[in-house]
Amino acid sequence: MHELLIADDHPLYRDALAAMARRALPEVRITEASSVAELYAAVDAKPFDLLMLDLGLPGAHGFSALVHLRALKPELPVLIVSGRSDPLSIRRALGYGAAGFMPKSLDAAAMVAALQGVLEGEIYDPIAAGAAPISAEERDLAAKLAELTPAQFRVLVGMCEGKLNKQIAWELSITEATVKAHVTAVLRKLKVTNRTHAVTLAAELALEPELARRVRQSEE
Repeated sequence: MHELLIADDHPLYRDALAAMARRALPEVRITEASSVAELYAAVDAKPFDLLMLDLGLPGAHGFSALVHLRALKPELPVLIVSGRSDPLSIRRALGYGAAGFMPKSLDAAAMVAALQGVLEGEIYDPIAAGAAPISAEERDLAAKLAELTPAQFRVLVGMCEGKLNKQIAWELSITEATVKAHVTAVLRKLKVTNRTHAVTLAAELALEPELARRVRQSEE
């Protein structure tokens, strides 16, 4: 019995992925998540054979969730599912440790092949783009993200979205004092001195590779 976790915020597409998985695998048990909070709750609850992760999942913040999950659960293969299909996005995802990249534009037969291949230990690269080389700075950032707890990661995402502590507290159902404690821990683990620097650092993992550069330039 394969245990499969599908993390996508669109119910119709989750249904489509689940139907495809049931065609591809004779025996499969499927768990669904529509947000990063549900995703972390699921991976904490039990082990999975594969995670199908939408890069656009609310709270994923580009490649940040992929990088963080690969550090937390290195034994869990992650098959990226995305509306994007450009070579750079594919190469970055593979470089950050994804087991494959499945554009949503693929036909059903190709998706079945991708799913089966990844479960057999293969890397699925739809256009043979290859994995992008990860710089020393990116490796350092990944190591820092790996030190964050799931709660601290979600607080960092809230910071990146420009939310106040009060808003983050309400969304995560925790007290504002707890958010402040998490922010302090995030700054310490990322080795930065303020929220702006933390957001700038996290922008390195945005889907648009130019974002971090623009942020830095705007602060100079």
